[in-house]
Amino acid sequence: MIVLENIHKWYKSSKLEYHALKGLDLEINSGEMVSIVGASGSGKSTLLNILGLLDKYDQGSYHLNGNSTKDLEDNQIADLRSSTLGFVFQSFNLISYKNALENVALPLFYQKVRKRKRNEIALEYLDMVGLKNWSNHLPNEMSGGQQQRVAIARALITNPKIILADEPTGALDSETSGEITTLLKEINNQGITVLIVTHEKSVSEIASKKVYMKDGLIEKIQ
Repeated sequence: MIVLENIHKWYKSSKLEYHALKGLDLEINSGEMVSIVGASGSGKSTLLNILGLLDKYDQGSYHLNGNSTKDLEDNQIADLRSSTLGFVFQSFNLISYKNALENVALPLFYQKVRKRKRNEIALEYLDMVGLKNWSNHLPNEMSGGQQQRVAIARALITNPKIILADEPTGALDSETSGEITTLLKEINNQGITVLIVTHEKSVSEIASKKVYMKDGLIEKIQ
């Protein structure tokens, strides 16, 4: 499903050149649950951004579902993200003035699904994450764990093949972190590939494959 070969990424400014990724090789199969672990600055978030087509690599090759991601037009990238990838972030990234139902339904709005239909589907996904009764609540009326569940429902609503989660439990207490981790595992058990960037050992341990990064390189894979 995912094949990276000799991936390099530089960040350049007028005064600085930083080699963030230094030749990564990685294969991830359909249905795997993978944790990407490393200290701050190890390159794990840069790697996730490249996998999620949020950032471009400078050298090497990245094939997603057998297709090269090199030199894609912006509209092709948007279509591929919409059809294949779902994102979960540490900061939830919910729209503050929209309720839970509207936040979850938003990706279907961009797919031009009619309002009544997208709200019906969004309610189903809120029910899946245990928040059907919170559909009319705004983000500031929910706990951090509830907000992350809304974000996960939003990520799932387009039926992605891959969920990319960047420190999804970083802003949560240990009990709530465990609940979100369990939910991500349940999603993986449905056959969806899940990639989690984390620095938390308890989160990384649930993955079937663990990728350890250091100084822009993959140190080991277990």
